[in-house]
Amino acid sequence: MLDKLNTYFQFSFVWYALIVGVLIALCSSLLGVTLVLKRFSFIGDGLSHVAFGAMAIASVANFTNKMLLVLPITMVSAILLLRSGQNTKIKGDAAIAMISVGALAFGYMLMNIFPSTANISGDVCGTLFGSTAIITLNKSDVWLCLVLSAVVIAVFVIFYNKIFAVTFDENFAKATGTNANAYNLLIAVIIAVIIVLAMNLVGSLLISALVIFPALSAMRIFKSFKGVTVCSAILSSVCAFLGIMVSILANTPVGSTIVAVDVLAFGLCCAVGYFAVRA
Repeated sequence: MLDKLNTYFQFSFVWYALIVGVLIALCSSLLGVTLVLKRFSFIGDGLSHVAFGAMAIASVANFTNKMLLVLPITMVSAILLLRSGQNTKIKGDAAIAMISVGALAFGYMLMNIFPSTANISGDVCGTLFGSTAIITLNKSDVWLCLVLSAVVIAVFVIFYNKIFAVTFDENFAKATGTNANAYNLLIAVIIAVIIVLAMNLVGSLLISALVIFPALSAMRIFKSFKGVTVCSAILSSVCAFLGIMVSILANTPVGSTIVAVDVLAFGLCCAVGYFAVRA
């Protein structure tokens, strides 16, 4: 096992996968706590399906860099989801379900009508569940992830107090002069960035797991917002690292393996929380 790992660590694509995986997991966990507490957990699921539809359009249009199309469309959809959930007759969960299912169906239809390769099933499976091999990441992916992750972390740290206020009592935050709608919009846009980054690694159907599981796991042990956020970030990063290591050794899909490790970590945290209360 050690010899196999030592052999793999000599290749740059393994380090690329580790860097991207840990950074994506870290960013997802930071906003995951806020989304879970605000009952916005499934906005990640809806936006991931939008990103799948955008990816299909980019493939049909033969975009060299698909991110140039996928990222703006996902960001605009995040804004529309927020607005439609607050100011129209189509509320929260209904808006997410409508956009999610519509984008997924539209993307799959486009990929079948205008196939970019002969292996349509493989393309769809790779986009939905992530790449089955970590060799798909290259240096440009790593640099893009580094830059966007730095932006996400910086925004979260700078606006931590405002995000905290909007998360726990939005009405009180508005009463004290905080522009709650602007910060909700900021959260939605950041989540859109994270989802687009994570598509190559875990796929559009598994992205929500990176957002939800670390936050829920941390909540089994800690009660304060800061404690849950820090624990969620550490736990998510460790799970991503272990998931990639296991996928290398067992030759399993990277995305599915990371999510499986997150699920196991959730079960472990539930057990720790249970015995801590009993003690």
